[in-house]
Amino acid sequence: MSPLLETFMLVCFGLSWPINVMKAIKARSAKSMSLPFILLIISGYIAGISAKLLSHQINYVLVVYFINLAIVTVNLVVYFRNRHIDKEQDAVSATHRHSLA
Repeated sequence: MSPLLETFMLVCFGLSWPINVMKAIKARSAKSMSLPFILLIISGYIAGISAKLLSHQINYVLVVYFINLAIVTVNLVVYFRNRHIDKEQDAVSATHRHSLA
């Protein structure tokens, strides 16, 4: 019963990540994203995976951990993409402000 409940918890958390990734892709800005938060979540999933491996509880729950970790890692990639976009837009804005002065 315990692995089933753990899987349910992971699925509940995991369903939010694809939605978060899509919103971040559409936003094209990292201003509402938090790098420390993303890294904390990734660390948590790595800890969960490590616990499963160290305790030799290799079952279907481990697959859900890996899926969630992959999706959150995509979120990390989108964060850096959006941060790059933010920097480009800031540079264009700064150039535009200087040309108006």
